[in-house]
Amino acid sequence: MFQTLKNAWSLPDLRKKILYTLFILLIFRFGSSVPVPFIDTNLLAQFFQDSTVSGSMLGYVDMFTGGGLSRATIFAMSITPYINASIILQLLTVAIPALERMVRDGGEEGRKKIASWTRYVAVLLGLLQGFSYYVLLKRGFNGQSMLATNSPLAAVAIILTFTAGTALIMWLGEHITQNGIGNGISIILFAGIVSRGPSLIRTLWNLAKKGGTDIIVALLMIVIGLALIVFIVFMSNAERRIPVQYAKRVVGRKMYGGQSTHLPIKVSASGVMPIIFASSILSLPQTISMFWTPAAGTVGWHIMNLFSQSNPFYIIVYALLIIAFAYFYASIQFNPIEISNNLKKNGGFIPGFRPGKPTSDFITKALGKVTFVGAIFLGVVAVLPLIVGAVSPNLSNVALGGTSVIIVVGVALDTVKQLEAQMMMRHHKGFLE
Repeated sequence: MFQTLKNAWSLPDLRKKILYTLFILLIFRFGSSVPVPFIDTNLLAQFFQDSTVSGSMLGYVDMFTGGGLSRATIFAMSITPYINASIILQLLTVAIPALERMVRDGGEEGRKKIASWTRYVAVLLGLLQGFSYYVLLKRGFNGQSMLATNSPLAAVAIILTFTAGTALIMWLGEHITQNGIGNGISIILFAGIVSRGPSLIRTLWNLAKKGGTDIIVALLMIVIGLALIVFIVFMSNAERRIPVQYAKRVVGRKMYGGQSTHLPIKVSASGVMPIIFASSILSLPQTISMFWTPAAGTVGWHIMNLFSQSNPFYIIVYALLIIAFAYFYASIQFNPIEISNNLKKNGGFIPGFRPGKPTSDFITKALGKVTFVGAIFLGVVAVLPLIVGAVSPNLSNVALGGTSVIIVVGVALDTVKQLEAQMMMRHHKGFLE
């Protein structure tokens, strides 16, 4: 990876893209440190230091924002509204045939229209989420409001500032995608999570300084973290290769075809998106709880408790959503019928299967098996830390570890692959070696 970055830096145009991406991330980190007015940040910090909050969904969202939520900065909501808007539009695209045709047959114009609608929906969701966060601040902590003033003007300023911050992050992410390196939204998520690294190192250092068994716990966490990174890298690069043979054909005096190749199906083709989407959907109950806090012992109170990260119901639903989104993304990225038709047109076939429906059926079956393995991999990595946090309340913060590690590693690998692809466009294959 470091060799790839070194080679990319030696190319002037790629160096400009890298610097542009770093400049956008600098703006993002600056915005994550600018507080919104009319908020008591000291009381808010005490609220997020509470163990019941740090290990909850609010702590999870705070991880995505790089600590912006706990400091009530202009980027406090990060890109959560945009992710939820993307989920809504993608599900509608599958459910409504007219939208599906527009995406499939509309080309670049159709994709631009869907992207525009996603932005509008994201702004509406941003207003709703900003209002819910304002209600949480007004409700306060330990009976004390976290707002410096309760005037209507302050309420409007707080909600609009949060929403404007989300819109600005969308704009920054799109500019990274267009003019920088990698997927802009993923890069911003990556930056938010990595920015919490120093606090994690400090926590481990303080744990190790206590001596005794705490040193063993700190070392064990480091070893498990490194092993998890290696496992994620291995699974992210794993793929099923379906052999493809091309028939020989004579054109004039020359013979074409006859070569053997393969059709790669990645085990984790959907990347980290199923985890991000599942987490965003399960954050909705937490958003509702900002508006309404049911009395203890009531039906509403029991329902809200079901969505606590230490509750078995939440863990099971989280795992099922990850698996469902993994299959959903696989169905979007791979169309076995289209692949079978393309092979047939180009004289290709899978040994042992006739072109046409038998080939598409075999690809569908192989895709289902590979996707199942990838979905189980994502589910295990995301859910195991939650189980550890539920069994040992003292390790509740570990519940955020699996998801954050797989997002960071997944985004890093994807960005490096995009760098390699751009270098391949400019140089022959031997350049990377």
